[in-house]
Amino acid sequence: MGDRILVVDDEQEIADLIEVYLQNENYEVLKYYSAEDALACIAMTEVDLAILDIMLPDISGFTLCRKIREHHYTYPVIMLTARDEEIDKITGLTLGADDYIAKPFRPLELVARVKAQLRRYKKYNPGQGANTEKDVILHSGLVMNIKTHECFLNEKPLILTPTEFSILRILLENKGSAMSAEALFHEIWKDEYYSKSNNTITVHIRHLREKMNDTFESPKYIKTIWGVGYKIES
Repeated sequence: MGDRILVVDDEQEIADLIEVYLQNENYEVLKYYSAEDALACIAMTEVDLAILDIMLPDISGFTLCRKIREHHYTYPVIMLTARDEEIDKITGLTLGADDYIAKPFRPLELVARVKAQLRRYKKYNPGQGANTEKDVILHSGLVMNIKTHECFLNEKPLILTPTEFSILRILLENKGSAMSAEALFHEIWKDEYYSKSNNTITVHIRHLREKMNDTFESPKYIKTIWGVGYKIES
């Protein structure tokens, strides 16, 4: 079997549908209808990606996502919701989710999102880098180890989600150059479902700044270039 994917949705028909499409792509699926059962699985089983419904019968998908990140599991998390509301998206991303898709969704689009997240996660995971002299990036008290997927700021661990790690790495590798939100989006996900109204990158940048104690008004690391995007000064 391929990568192991956790699916948590109390709507059995939807969970079963996701399972069928993922298994057709040779993924191993761990399927649960409640967060409590999923938590027991998470504690005992290695997972490569999680798909979490927001509206669960016991605890919310938001809480489940937060618990995953509190235990420092860095695999990608995709949130599902029946409500296509911006506040849900922002909340999920702020709690550490990497992507978001609203119900009803096309199963093939969900599969595409899964593949994109796994591609990016593997790219930045330990053992994936071939160029050893670029395994560690240093910048103004910031130390990023590409091979071990670790980041330190002023010698203190900086706990980042896979997407946050990817954004910060891209900005560090392009120091001195402004990167638009669209360019960052395509660099990370390699997919074409970006639109001008998509604020996924903006939310992740804000969360990165919070973790790095960076400020929007006087940033030390990630600067906003109005009308262009974001950059880290060289």
